[in-house]
Amino acid sequence: MFSSNRSELRKFFFDAWNKHLNSLPTEPLEKQIIEIFLDHPEYHTLLMQPDHFQEQEFANENPFLHLSLHLALREQINTNRPDGIKKIYQQLCHKLQDNLAAEHSMITMLENILWEAQKNHAMPNEEVYLEYLQKLI
Repeated sequence: MFSSNRSELRKFFFDAWNKHLNSLPTEPLEKQIIEIFLDHPEYHTLLMQPDHFQEQEFANENPFLHLSLHLALREQINTNRPDGIKKIYQQLCHKLQDNLAAEHSMITMLENILWEAQKNHAMPNEEVYLEYLQKLI
């Protein structure tokens, strides 16, 4: 699937968007990514400029990281891993009446748990992650 290589990941994103724009056939993962892109029109201009943004460094919010976190979160929700995340997502969607806002709230918690794991040179703690998510409801 994905490489840990930033350039390859970005190329995959750019290629998926290009397929969407040109109505070309896509793979299932590309379809998922395109759905996320469609939820983020603020990134459409960026996605149409691969030569400019392929190696771009981002000082603040990295759009590629943001899009990747959406993909990761949706996979967690679809597989209900960690156990209980799907129910939390459903409750948060009900509370906020906005699926994308629910995802954005949850992504903030995902970023926090990933940052903590990186800082501590450890695997992300699923129990703590679920505790963070529970506080959103």
